Amino acid sequence: MRLNNSKKAKFFYFLSSLILMTLFLGAAFFVLEQYRFYILGWKSVLLIIIPALLALIFIFSGRQIFEYDSDGEALNFRNRNVLTFFNKPVRDEFPKYKLLQYEFVNILIFKRLYITISSKKNNLIILKYDVSYLTGKELKDLKFSLSKVIKANQEREKNS
Repeated sequence: MRLNNSKKAKFFYFLSSLILMTLFLGAAFFVLEQYRFYILGWKSVLLIIIPALLALIFIFSGRQIFEYDSDGEALNFRNRNVLTFFNKPVRDEFPKYKLLQYEFVNILIFKRLYITISSKKNNLIILKYDVSYLTGKELKDLKFSLSKVIKANQEREKNS
């Protein structure tokens, strides 16, 4: 199964550009208000606070683009930002039989996917992906696909 929300990249790029422009314009209007107009008084601080809060929510919601591919013998995960200067992209590929479990964590403004895999030395490795920008249907499909892989792994272990 393939899951890919990169078609929304243009929308996320527009949204991030809009938030950054609002932040810069708010700062400019704040400076003008403080040194030239004196209309809003103490409320002029909101010209900076509101756009800054929007920018922080957008940044802390995580990487916008999530790609998943379970076709073949390997699982491929790719997670990246639309604006590359926030943080580097995450890309992982591993065989299906190494997948042990997964967990979705939903905390207010962001959702995370934690994947637990086994390594060569039987250590556990936890991989983290941001899935905040996936729709409900996409999350449901992802859960179904990962559950299917785990079930196949458990059957394989039973038969061995």
